[in-house]
Parts: sequence; structure tokens; C-alpha cells
Amino acid sequence: MPCNIVVGGFFGDEGKGKIVAYLVKKDNVRLAARGGVGPNAGHTFNLNGQTFKVRMLPSAAFNVTTNLAIGAGVLVDPMILLKEISTFHAHGRTFVDPHCGIIKEEHIRQDSNESFLKERIGTTGTGTGPANSDRALRKLTLAMDCSEIKNYLNDVSCMIHSDLDKKNNVLLEGTQGTYLSLYHGGYPFVTSKDVTASSVCADVGIGPKYIDDVIVVFKSYITRVGGGPLENELGKEETQKRGWQEYGSVTGRERRSSPFNIGLAKKSIRLNGGTSFALTKLDVLFPECAGVTDYSKLSSPSKKFVEEIEAELGLKAELIGTGAEVDAVIDQRH
Repeated sequence: MPCNIVVGGFFGDEGKGKIVAYLVKKDNVRLAARGGVGPNAGHTFNLNGQTFKVRMLPSAAFNVTTNLAIGAGVLVDPMILLKEISTFHAHGRTFVDPHCGIIKEEHIRQDSNESFLKERIGTTGTGTGPANSDRALRKLTLAMDCSEIKNYLNDVSCMIHSDLDKKNNVLLEGTQGTYLSLYHGGYPFVTSKDVTASSVCADVGIGPKYIDDVIVVFKSYITRVGGGPLENELGKEETQKRGWQEYGSVTGRERRSSPFNIGLAKKSIRLNGGTSFALTKLDVLFPECAGVTDYSKLSSPSKKFVEEIEAELGLKAELIGTGAEVDAVIDQRH
């Protein structure tokens, strides 16, 4: 059974939460583990008309048969985590690696008051940058020393390998997007660590040879929050006209937008070692495709859009999102 990774291909906001939720529901995923930075990234999915947002738990939280793990490389805000565990009734199936770093109030204050981070970079103010800075200085408190979450501690790396030995499906969920990587993004307008597929492996404690597929998620257009370069950026009026106006799930800030960028997509596939890609929000570009789950029923212009991207990337769009609902997906994996 496979161990797959889902990562964002652009600047975050690509719809990773929806894709993860779909895969969990469809593929009987036994364990979902979250890599990435921490609660500065919010993942959203819609199920049965309800909208759910998670900042600490994997987007598999809704599925009562899936165990939820947070890898050692992830920062944890205990209050946010405990609230999400309660919301999703996930008390007996949530596991936090003892080596996760803990975000404290002092990190949040520093993140919010530091003018360079807040005003120029446009950070989320959630304390992740200062906490990762303390981790690099070897003075950050770890989960093993945090009494608030002591009942949830477990060695996540061992959990993952144990499930793989039992031939159970494992899904690893990254956060943010490739071009917010500390190493590969538009520095300094980046997050506080690497967020590519390689880093997700390191975050949860699994070697690359155990990965079957790396699914890179692209939205049918590009959005980003905060400062930094955005090629072919549209003005606010044009963004509204195209129906691309969106707001960040953590900060509520309006997202900037631009058309799909094939050059960025190609580099993202290379950086992540992508074996396939998912394309979300096709229905925003082509409203006539809303809710379609059969590729043959897509309109000719939307098929042309998808197939041109496939040809440029040399990969198949195995999952295509056509609406907000988790099940509004064209699945071409088989």
C-alpha cells in the first residue's frame, strides 16, 4: 500500500486541504501525518455543505477511522491543537511527536510586533518564525516538555513505518507552497523553513525511498498573501472581475492574484520530484464545469487548458477539482 505526499506547487492556497480530504475519503487512509511549518497555514475543505478549517491537524481530521499525526519538524500551538482535537472528536487518534517545537505567547508577541516580519514580509503573526529561530538556537521548548499535550505524545516516525510494514495507506500533508520555501522561494518573502516534499519527509521522519507518489497541487490561477514578487500580478479590479478574489484562511487578508504560470509549475515539479499533479478550482475559470466528475463531460475550452498544462509538465492531472465539495473531483488515477 502507498505512502504519498501532497504539497503545494505555488505560494500556498492551492487547495491542498481539499485534495487531502478527498484522498482520505476515497483511499481508506489509515494514517495522515502533517509536515510543514505549523499553525500559520490553514487548510480548508468542504464536506456535506459544511466548511472546515484546520491549522494543526491534518485535513483527514473529519474521518474517524484515520489516525492523525504531527511530525517532529512541525511547530505546535497547544491551544489551537486542543481546540481542533475537540472539534473533530479526535482525542484517541491524535499523536504529536515529542520533538515538535512549542509556540509560546512570547513568540506570537514577537511575530506581531517585529516591524520587518509583520509589515514588510507580511507574516501571519502566529509565532512560527520566532519559534523556528529559537529552535535553531537550541532554546525552544519541545512537546516532550509541554504538560498541556502530554497525553498525545508518540514517535511519529515509528508510527509511519509501523503502518507501512502492515501495508496500510499513509498520506503525508505539506503546508504552504513551494515558492514560500526558505531556500527556494523569493527570499526574504518566504516562510521560516523549507516546505518542499523533501522537507515533509524530514519533518515526519521517513526516508525518500519509502515514498510512492508526490502529488503537487496547483490552482488554476495563482494567489498569494503578503509581500514578495508575483509575476503578471492582476489589479484588484481585474481580480474581482475574474471571480478570483480570495482571503487567507488564517489572517483573513485579501490574496493577490495572477494567471497560471507554467514556468513556475515546471520548476515546482522538479523541486518536489512530482510524479503527478492535482489541479484545483477549474470551475472558477470555467463555471460550466462546476461539479463535473467525469473528464469526458468537461467543456472543450477547459479540456484544452488542462491538456496544455499536462503537455508542458509531461505529467497527468490525476485529480481535478471542480467545486468546493470534497467529492467534486475528477479522478484519473486508474
